[in-house]
Amino acid sequence: MEVDTMVDVQLLGPVELSAEGRAVEVGPPQRRTVMAALAVDVGRPVAVDVVIERVWGPRAPDGARGAVHAHVARIRRMCEQAPETAREPLLVVRRSGGYLLEARPDQVDVYRFRLLVDQARAAGPAEPARALLLREALDLWRGEPLSGLNGEWTARMREAWRRQHQDAAVGWARAELRHGEPASLIGPLTGLLGEYPLAEPLAEALMRALHETGRSAEALDCYAAVRKRLAEELGTDTGPALRQLHQSILRGHRSASTPRPEPSVVIRQTGPSAVLRQTELPAQLPMAVRGFTGRDGELARLAAILASAEGESAAVVISAVSGMAGVGKTALAVHWARRVESAFPDGQLYVNLRGFDPQGSVVQPTEAVRGFLDALGVRPERVPPGLEAQVGLYRSLLTGRRVMVVLDNARDEEQVRPLLPGAVGCMALVTSRNRLTGLAATEGAHLLAVDPLTPAAARDVLAERLGAGRVAAEPAAVADVVTWCAGLPLALAVVSARAAAQPHQPLGALAEELREAGGRLDALDGGEESSQVRAVFSWSYSALSPSAARLFRLLALHPGPDLDQRAAAALAGAPPERVRALLAELTGGHLLVEHAPGRYAFHDLLRVYAGELVTAYDDEWERRSAVHRMMDHYLHSARAADVLVTPQPNPVEVPPPRPGANVSQPEDYGQALAWFVAEHPVLLEIVRHPQPGFDGHVWRLVTVLATFLDRYGYWQALLTAARSALMAAEREGALAGRAGAHRGLGLALDRLKCPEPAREHYLRALELFAALGSDAGQARTHQHLSRMSAEQGSSELVLEHAYRSLEHYRAAGDRAGQAAALNHIGWRQANLGDHLRALAHCEQALELARAAGDVAGQAHTSDSLGYIHHQLGRYQQAVDRYRQAARLFRATGDRHSEAACLICLGDSHRGAGQSDAAHEVWTRALALTTELGLPDDDPIRAGLRERVGDGPPS
Repeated sequence: MEVDTMVDVQLLGPVELSAEGRAVEVGPPQRRTVMAALAVDVGRPVAVDVVIERVWGPRAPDGARGAVHAHVARIRRMCEQAPETAREPLLVVRRSGGYLLEARPDQVDVYRFRLLVDQARAAGPAEPARALLLREALDLWRGEPLSGLNGEWTARMREAWRRQHQDAAVGWARAELRHGEPASLIGPLTGLLGEYPLAEPLAEALMRALHETGRSAEALDCYAAVRKRLAEELGTDTGPALRQLHQSILRGHRSASTPRPEPSVVIRQTGPSAVLRQTELPAQLPMAVRGFTGRDGELARLAAILASAEGESAAVVISAVSGMAGVGKTALAVHWARRVESAFPDGQLYVNLRGFDPQGSVVQPTEAVRGFLDALGVRPERVPPGLEAQVGLYRSLLTGRRVMVVLDNARDEEQVRPLLPGAVGCMALVTSRNRLTGLAATEGAHLLAVDPLTPAAARDVLAERLGAGRVAAEPAAVADVVTWCAGLPLALAVVSARAAAQPHQPLGALAEELREAGGRLDALDGGEESSQVRAVFSWSYSALSPSAARLFRLLALHPGPDLDQRAAAALAGAPPERVRALLAELTGGHLLVEHAPGRYAFHDLLRVYAGELVTAYDDEWERRSAVHRMMDHYLHSARAADVLVTPQPNPVEVPPPRPGANVSQPEDYGQALAWFVAEHPVLLEIVRHPQPGFDGHVWRLVTVLATFLDRYGYWQALLTAARSALMAAEREGALAGRAGAHRGLGLALDRLKCPEPAREHYLRALELFAALGSDAGQARTHQHLSRMSAEQGSSELVLEHAYRSLEHYRAAGDRAGQAAALNHIGWRQANLGDHLRALAHCEQALELARAAGDVAGQAHTSDSLGYIHHQLGRYQQAVDRYRQAARLFRATGDRHSEAACLICLGDSHRGAGQSDAAHEVWTRALALTTELGLPDDDPIRAGLRERVGDGPPS
């Protein structure tokens, strides 16, 4: 009897072939790397150049191509020698200028691993099958992926797969804790934590398993060990989830152990969502609220609405998760969105619209939709100008996907309407203090009012947080506490945090303290419900250490929407290490929320209360000093980041920061960019709502922020910021500020396709920069005018402004600027057919860019030189320049420009009669556009598909 077998490729361990259950050695390390390079793209042709890069990196030896052919020949013979009984053999065939491993994806273990993980995710968190599927996926791992192989590519793949393995391990542990036997998990979890010693979710799962089986002391030892490792290796503390679990175990809470399974709503998946890469899925929901309870009726109503929506022809909108401040609307929305995330496999979008922000900083629809486009992976250059076009793109991207959109804290219907998805299968969950009846009338929204908790539900919340025994022991005191909290979950959370920190104090004593605090506040507020809540805040505030209380007050001076540890330290004028403990004290008392790792925010009611306190207890000098340190922190941190984002020095002088400003100092381009991404909403709030007496900070901040806003397409925000900067500079009488603001206004209007007013602002900026004697300012402004003139087809003005830009960059001694100007001149001359003069200018530009260390400038100039040589018929020289440009674009992380450059490289190969090389390059570029997620109608991808044909199979 013949045995039906299948030949597999194993990458999750040593690279091997497997047939009839036995491993077949592939050969030496280079051959194993070639095997892996083909297997990771199973079913897709892999260009020889791609294989070479994966095996040897960017500096391949001269004989690399021949070595690849020899290794592939040996691999092909090995595959052909598989048992004749194999029902799924492996074949290596020559295809499209490269090689193709012909096999089913699940014959490669890493693909089978991903398939099992995807099936587990589709099963939902409450399904027992989830744990079985994830266990099967984890069992595929035989050790370190690609073990024994070296090189940049193998290191990248190994790290990416290890992250996927860690995520799967965490998912398996959580699923097993829901449905399995905790005692059986302790051994495997201990091993996994040894493999990933800094993985807090694994530590959390192990602590839960230990605590559930009565080994709480070992759970606490595990916490101490993880905390020590994090401090020693990363210089940080454990995250909120692990800290809360630790506190729950210390208090002896049984409920802190195994997470309870929650019912899920399963909706049939349609459209292209199944093929979306996991890395593309937005996941913007804030952290879940611990101990959420008391909203069974509201959750059931939401479940019924969602269940009835399947098969309807419109997107589901739920608006009035509505109710008074502090009633728990956001907690309900976030809890529900996380509970049904399996029904929305294409991700979750979230925005806090700040509709009732005490400082009036309401988020405009233009800001919100732009944030959604960023989360959906839209590159800045693909973001169209104008709200209507951006909303159209946003809704187009959601077509065919199942995405949950949470629009939190909305003021009115008009703020919400542009953000509603129009796609079948998406869901919009809106929270507001107002009942948004207009949405029900025009968009068919379901309205759901959220009332304060009943006394019984409020007691349940206290029992969940403090323990049922402690609550049952003092019913009269609990009744008093419930009354003072007025049924508001925010107040209950604050009280519970204080009571949990004093486990031996009777609840009656806490209730008495609340009554005393209420008496002190009666004269300050006429509303009974509001006075009760303020009494809770006052009572909790009085228990803070003096330093934490001072920080709580000073945080009210921050413009929002959130801040990090260094900004908090600047307000306090204290070292960040000391402020970390103060922030932990505030979050532990629920007076501040760490809504994302390292990012802190107020609830609106607590911000108002802190604002009252800072006015009452901190004098004008103290408040102004704190604001000055904060403004210095953001201005100098932004300046430090801007220096790394653009190699051309910004024409603005910044006075030194005050002591205690705690300026952030990013070390490289990536860190600088990450800082801007995290902090630009704060910077824009500072600019839109300037503090009296800080006009100099405002206009300087806009000057150093302009490059980031322009490069990432925040042109409407740049327009608003530049207008504010101009007003601030005029109030201060600052000529440099006015010049920079006019340049910013010109740039924003230029990008928003308003050329005439843009030109007026540019010319005004030139006048002011000339009056200042600022060559750097004039150079950058002429550079903008040259580019804008090119877009309008004004060839004479293009070169005139480009030469003026070069002249001023030379006067300023800015080599990177000179290089950019010379490259621009050469590019325009090449487009006009003056190739020899263009060649001379671009060669000079390349020398200057190298001398300045401007890698991005070298990339763009090499690309220009490739174009010039191609137009001159010097195809081999063009190939050399384009190769250099592609390598430099890749080094700077500009993969979009790399893809565009590879098209031209392939064209030059074709011009040189090297059709195979051209096809290989185009195939590689097409794979890169797939990786970048470019749509088929993108000009780059469309051009590549036309050159390659249908391209590799997807």
